[in-house]
Amino acid sequence: MLRKASLSNLEDVVTSAQEPVRHRRRGEELESALLDAAWKELVEAGYANLTMESVAARARTGIAVLYRRWANKAQLVLAAVEHYRVGRPVEIPDTGSLRGDMLALLTAISNARATFTAVAAAGAFSGLLADTGMTPAQARDKVLGDPQFRGDQAIYRRAHDRGEIDLGRIPPAVLTMPFDLLRHDLLMNLEPVQPARIASIVDDLFLPLTRA
Repeated sequence: MLRKASLSNLEDVVTSAQEPVRHRRRGEELESALLDAAWKELVEAGYANLTMESVAARARTGIAVLYRRWANKAQLVLAAVEHYRVGRPVEIPDTGSLRGDMLALLTAISNARATFTAVAAAGAFSGLLADTGMTPAQARDKVLGDPQFRGDQAIYRRAHDRGEIDLGRIPPAVLTMPFDLLRHDLLMNLEPVQPARIASIVDDLFLPLTRA
């Protein structure tokens, strides 16, 4: 009997050693995991079917963990959308000219954001309008990002230093206009903006206004 008990204890030790050590997530690591789970749930289930419970189950955590950070589904989805977008930044080009920079940047944004926009817009836009009371413009900025924070200031500053434009004389609406138009096209068509359309935004609309 003693020998059997010893063998049993040994087996328990071996089994315990073979089990993976559970790593308790905390702080930013935990929040990132929660937001990743919320984004995946949004992609697969859509906004209407996403619940705090389904996100908690996907993240393998308790629902109270979510509610300590976000008061409701809308806040969680907005945070997940921003987390996904901010985690995939678009590189700011430096081609040596304002026209080249704008063409390259708008094209890069279009290619990088088209799939994201289709998912975020189709999965969350209408639901967020209903649940938050935001205007379409506010929801657009929350989902796609405010163009003032895209890093385009660096492009304009370099163009100013080269003497291509005078930032002191250009209205802010002109500087944000190319990005507003691009976001509009992405949101309306849910596909990459065509090169001809981007060229038209830059050559026919934007550059003439910067030189007026």
